[in-house]
Amino acid sequence: MPPDEVLVTCTDAALTFGRGTQAVVAVHGAHLEIGAGDRLAVVGPSGSGKSSLLHLLAGLEQPTSGTVTRATSLGPYDIGLVFQGDSLIPALNVVENTALPLVLADRPEGEARQAALAALALVDAVDLADRLPEEISGGQAQRVAVARVLAQSPRLILADEPTGRLDHATGGRVLDALLTAADHTGAALVVTTHDPAVAARLTTRRAMRDGRLLAPEEVP
Repeated sequence: MPPDEVLVTCTDAALTFGRGTQAVVAVHGAHLEIGAGDRLAVVGPSGSGKSSLLHLLAGLEQPTSGTVTRATSLGPYDIGLVFQGDSLIPALNVVENTALPLVLADRPEGEARQAALAALALVDAVDLADRLPEEISGGQAQRVAVARVLAQSPRLILADEPTGRLDHATGGRVLDALLTAADHTGAALVVTTHDPAVAARLTTRRAMRDGRLLAPEEVP
């Protein structure tokens, strides 16, 4: 992808749930541009609107007002999502979980498995390939979730509090995996977090407070 390509642009994008007196504004008029190769942390406390903003970027939610525009070159598998929970399927082993998006996209089984193993190698988890989710730790499961996204070769990785449920050391390894993988693939990376130490490891930081995405100069 061109190094200066803009992948997603939010222009005064807002997201409201409910109507009338029951309406809750999750995101207030956000302005944001994600370019190829960006490393962005969106930092703020729980309930500040970080996940809702990520859902807008991913297209999981449509803005109530304003616009979210994605590059026409972004295909359905070019955006990879890593959630706070690992979301692994208990009945599938690690390599099967990692290959699942490719299998669902009708990639040949052997090709999907090889791509999954390569992705697991990137996050230092290939030795877990034949284990079931119940046989691995929370940190290992989160690294597998990262590998599952990488197997798709996405151009944009959106990670929602990927270290939020992990201890400091384990969370650091998961973040290492995300950064290494993004560097290896050239994908843009957006990470939401409540942890300033996690945010400090990304190149650019934006803060959210009460649904408002603060200007760059307002980051604490």
